[in-house]
Amino acid sequence: MAPREETVGRGPARQRSAPARPGHKMAAVLSRSARRVARAAVRRSVVRLFALGCWGCASAGKWYLLTEDNIKLQEFQQAKAAIRNEFHGNKDPYFKNIKEKLKDNRIILKNELKILLHLCQTSSDVDLAKKVIYRYHEQSGITDLRGFKFGPLFMRLCFELDLETPAVELIKDQNLRGFFSDSTSFHILMTMLFKKGRYKSALEVLAEMKKQGIPFNKETYLLAFAICYKLDDIAQAQFCCSQIRKTENRLYSNLKVLVQLRSGLLEEVIKTLEAAMDVDTPPFVKKIEFSEQVLATAREKMEKNPDFSDKLRDVYAKLRASGQITTCTLEDMLFQIPSSKKIPTKLLNKKQLGYQAAKLLRSNLLLE
Repeated sequence: MAPREETVGRGPARQRSAPARPGHKMAAVLSRSARRVARAAVRRSVVRLFALGCWGCASAGKWYLLTEDNIKLQEFQQAKAAIRNEFHGNKDPYFKNIKEKLKDNRIILKNELKILLHLCQTSSDVDLAKKVIYRYHEQSGITDLRGFKFGPLFMRLCFELDLETPAVELIKDQNLRGFFSDSTSFHILMTMLFKKGRYKSALEVLAEMKKQGIPFNKETYLLAFAICYKLDDIAQAQFCCSQIRKTENRLYSNLKVLVQLRSGLLEEVIKTLEAAMDVDTPPFVKKIEFSEQVLATAREKMEKNPDFSDKLRDVYAKLRASGQITTCTLEDMLFQIPSSKKIPTKLLNKKQLGYQAAKLLRSNLLLE
């Protein structure tokens, strides 16, 4: 049976589906054989950045790279509140007992570590949790690798308390190999580092994920694209774009046009636009739409080439006639994520959020 990830105070754990198969390229990190990647979350004014040949000169907007379904911060906070209530808000006796067990070299039970992680409120609490994690992993070792997944739990705690340093320290520690044996732990940490502008550190965590043999999946590639984008790594960002699932037709096609424009492949741009018109789709299936903003960028890039400019003018007219031009910007497309069936709940206490990355600016930014 595959490992399950649970949440204290919640219902039965849901079975995790197997991640996509990892590969062997992308700057020695990303996969050559990868077939599934995620939609890339791109900063504001990305079209203008492509047109100017600049990837990092505009001020960034707020990005929500992973959804609440991935990070599950709200569930974690709800579980923390429930457990805190059981202890009537007084964690000291429990912490004292845990410290005594460490001092006496007694066995740390699984539920004891679960409760401890849910009672942590400060960085000093996390310091204690780190010691308990090392003791628990040492005593359990490989025998517990198929049991409860503590990795995501610890990363959610660090995410909430804005503590990326201990998170990076532990996930890279060879003595804890196997403790963070899931992609979710790495994803949460990369998201936290990304939101704090620590892109190189995020890339190092991505490399560590590959080093430890954790399979890459669509969320991994979502993060990889965003990290490479922020690091001005055009070649790798293009690689990610080329791997975007073609089932994400509108987003994929618009990003493809922008990458082609950035690479100076004007003829390929025309072919991409023409191919979208030639697709034979049933009446009830919406045809691929192109952003007016993206087409404006194409027009600007081709204005000095009469042949391509004329071709684009003709294609534009046909796209307009067939209803395949939208006023949605690329950012709109990226943020129009299908809603989850799960109804989001309010965050428990805003003051408890050390880092505000999980705040609901728009509910659809946090749902997949």
